[in-house]
Amino acid sequence: MSVLLIIWILCTTLDLSDSTPDECEDEIQRLRAELKSLELRQTKQQQLIQRLMNHNQMDEHSLKAGSFYDMGDKQYMDCAQIFKNGSTQSGFYMIKPLLNLARIRVYCDMTEGGGWTVFQRRSDGSQSFDRDWNDYKIGFGDMKSANGEFWLGNDNLHYLTSQDDYTLRINLEDFEGSHRFAVYKTFKVDNEQNHYQLQFGVYTGNAGDALSGSYHPEVQWWASHQGMKFSTRDRDNDRYDRSCAQEDKGGWWFNRCHSANLNGFYHRGPYSAVTDEGIVWYPWHGWWYSLKSVQMKIRPASFEPNDV
Repeated sequence: MSVLLIIWILCTTLDLSDSTPDECEDEIQRLRAELKSLELRQTKQQQLIQRLMNHNQMDEHSLKAGSFYDMGDKQYMDCAQIFKNGSTQSGFYMIKPLLNLARIRVYCDMTEGGGWTVFQRRSDGSQSFDRDWNDYKIGFGDMKSANGEFWLGNDNLHYLTSQDDYTLRINLEDFEGSHRFAVYKTFKVDNEQNHYQLQFGVYTGNAGDALSGSYHPEVQWWASHQGMKFSTRDRDNDRYDRSCAQEDKGGWWFNRCHSANLNGFYHRGPYSAVTDEGIVWYPWHGWWYSLKSVQMKIRPASFEPNDV
């Protein structure tokens, strides 16, 4: 029985010398307004509690995705070995490629079949990729956050791709929320003495074959990245009469200069600049659209499932 009903019964059935019907009615109206205020306050508190719960769930998910998983003294050559050992959570792990003298911290992406060692990620423009040779050699960026931007390092990339036949997968996202991907067989990066020369095999995917420039035979001679040496703003190894790395603001396997520039300057979608310096994947959005996010990752070809 509600409080209002109880008061009404008392007012109408009892002989209350100190109360009149009007006073009872006033008390009912007062309590009705107070109850309405309490109900509104309760609704707001419930909404606040729900928002806090949702925020905590997001924080827990982000923390889990960016967590470091300690595998003890066991040594793994890449994320594929870690996945096969039963660790299927995406996050940071320690691996030791066969040619490397020390263990290195890597982000393992256990989605899309699992076992991917991520060596590059762009997500928000928080890290500058306009770096010198030594930065690209040893690696740089945020190696703690689940969505942090980083480059794993060209030495590490050489060590990884020298120990097995690796497949490269590139995931791309634009600012309209669309996603594309490109997969390349037999992805290899040479050593520093050979300027981290790039080699890759057959393309599959829905983003277009920017690395080989096969989308247009007439531009392939200057747009292909096949066999290109790595260049940075202080080390020019491209085939251009000026410096592609300086003009396009990032280290990359430039030709004259590119049809893919995934370490370019972080513009937000369509942009205007002196050169096509954005995060470019030409067959999808052309030279004058800079992508929102990129992830470059590798795993042994023998690991690949049939649904990549």
